[in-house]
Amino acid sequence: MGDVVRVVYTKYDGGAHRDYPARRLAEDDHGTWLGISAGTASIYHGRPLRQQYPYVVLVPRERWWTAMFNPPPRTAEVYCDITTPARWIGRDEVHLVDLDLDVVRRRGTGLVQLLDQDDFADHLDGFGYPADLVVAARRAAGWLFGALGDGTEPFAAGYRRWLEHLANPGRAPGGGRGE
Repeated sequence: MGDVVRVVYTKYDGGAHRDYPARRLAEDDHGTWLGISAGTASIYHGRPLRQQYPYVVLVPRERWWTAMFNPPPRTAEVYCDITTPARWIGRDEVHLVDLDLDVVRRRGTGLVQLLDQDDFADHLDGFGYPADLVVAARRAAGWLFGALGDGTEPFAAGYRRWLEHLANPGRAPGGGRGE
């Protein structure tokens, strides 16, 4: 797999949210695909954590979200964080500001949910979200809610090849043998 990328999420007030290393899998029209292996050491809300399951993250260009694609047994098949657009520092570090709202598609049922609206409302005043940020975050959440439910790629099936590649790194994405 590719080079290591440090992924850093903060909250709008600058507080730590998540920080972990990932492997660059590919870049395509959707954005940058990153792989996180089971056992990866990370920081979550300032506390150390080891990832129990592998997952794939898509960091799109100029969008107000990121997407995590999870294998079974995780109940959230796709978990999207509403964030500010990614800010890359070179090729090996990406910074995102988590804006509380999350859009999730549940495994098995396909149920799409908008989560953490209460946190978003609390932080409107507490963090002083500007009006244009609020509009962009709500617009992104609305778009994702539809896209996760209607078969829009990369949420329909396009991500599955990267999950398979992460689980079987000797196998090229799409099922062929790697070099």
